[in-house]
Amino acid sequence: MNAPTATELPVVVIGAGPVGLAAAAHLLDQGVEPLVLEAGRAAGAAVREWSHVRLFSTWGEVVDPAAEKLLAPTGWTRPDPAAYPSGGDWADLYLQPLADVLGDRVRTGVTVTGVSRAGRDRIVDADRERQPFVVHLTHADGREERLFARAVVDASGTWATPGPAGGSGLPALGEKAAADRIAYRVPDLKDPAVRARYAGGRTAVIGSGASAFTALALLADLAESDDGAGTKGVWILRRGISGSTFGGGEADQLPARGALGLAAKAAVDAGHADAVTGFRTEAIEPDADGRLVLVGEDGRRLDPVDEVIVLTGFRPDLSFLGELRLGLDERLQAPVALAPLIDPNQHSCGTVYPHGHRELSHPEPGVYLVGMKSYGRAPTFLAMTGYEQVRSVAAAIAGDIESADRVELTLPETGVCGGAGLFDAPDPQQADSGGCCAPAPQLVQLAAPAPAPAAAGPAAEQDPAGGCCGS
Repeated sequence: MNAPTATELPVVVIGAGPVGLAAAAHLLDQGVEPLVLEAGRAAGAAVREWSHVRLFSTWGEVVDPAAEKLLAPTGWTRPDPAAYPSGGDWADLYLQPLADVLGDRVRTGVTVTGVSRAGRDRIVDADRERQPFVVHLTHADGREERLFARAVVDASGTWATPGPAGGSGLPALGEKAAADRIAYRVPDLKDPAVRARYAGGRTAVIGSGASAFTALALLADLAESDDGAGTKGVWILRRGISGSTFGGGEADQLPARGALGLAAKAAVDAGHADAVTGFRTEAIEPDADGRLVLVGEDGRRLDPVDEVIVLTGFRPDLSFLGELRLGLDERLQAPVALAPLIDPNQHSCGTVYPHGHRELSHPEPGVYLVGMKSYGRAPTFLAMTGYEQVRSVAAAIAGDIESADRVELTLPETGVCGGAGLFDAPDPQQADSGGCCAPAPQLVQLAAPAPAPAAAGPAAEQDPAGGCCGS
């Protein structure tokens, strides 16, 4: 079968999440036909999996302008711009209506298994850029299909590939064997079955970003409820405790995100969670009673827990892009021009610099990784960033380079904060200049604090200082 010419073809958008649907809206605004392919059974499938979690961005920050333009003729009204939606609200009140407007341009239940150039594998140079993209699909019933595209916008996100518990980036020894006791998402404690799983038990929470804060706060609420007596959290941090451990607090320009850190601190202060710092998990072993023992890389063994919640971030699935020539940073797996702007090894706090199609381009013309996937392993992506990315990319695909290059984006100063920060100990120069990463690893057990003298110590270091590093 001969491939049609590129100009006759749609742009394939992988993923019908917030950024993928926004990409389709912007492409239509540019007069370019999109085709959105979603592996889940409905638009916003990944968002629906955390429907119980409230965003720390308001409605005014999570609705794309081009999408709103598409929705307006249907009578759709944007919810209160100052209100904070849950994931379920976002999916039901915005993403699904947007998918409905896009109609047959959104196909669900199809998984992209490969993308290449028609008739050209990764090696072949000859006439490569003149060939359309070929996209291989698998339907929910197992049927396979291929289709052609003039460009490919991968907005598939990173939700399906969470980081492991192991401190080296690989699963801890025994992690797979203990899979029935390990969760990689914030639990929905309003679900009776999930609530019963954690009520009265001892749960380790590994991670130090907004998701870990949320899990700790939920476990603390459970501990204070009638059916949750005895619930205890064990907060596992890979670095030490500092003023930045609990995020920006009241100084965070996204107030709801700052409140998460304060809630986590309250859980520790109230004795509902102990914090274990400087601990990198090497193994997860069952004890004689079937509970789980976390073993550190330095040989330390923690007291047994009943459950483990691993919230160590996400990473991109690049497996189906193996025949394309991507230019990715070796550390973050983000586009090479974007990586220096978001690299937590180099940045602790600061504004996301405006970026668009040029920073998102690859040696393979016509392919773009956007949204959370564009950040690779870097943390704390904001929807507004993705919306501006796809506006620029859509303009570039349409040939409107002037518009594509006119990238403007204003975000809170804490917009790129979070993530791994510096590996363990900050550079002395950074520490002296008020950098926000924690000092060298230590092991500190925190419980409800007793009155203490003014001398510096773990308890004294917990007050939020507007810092932002996490793991």
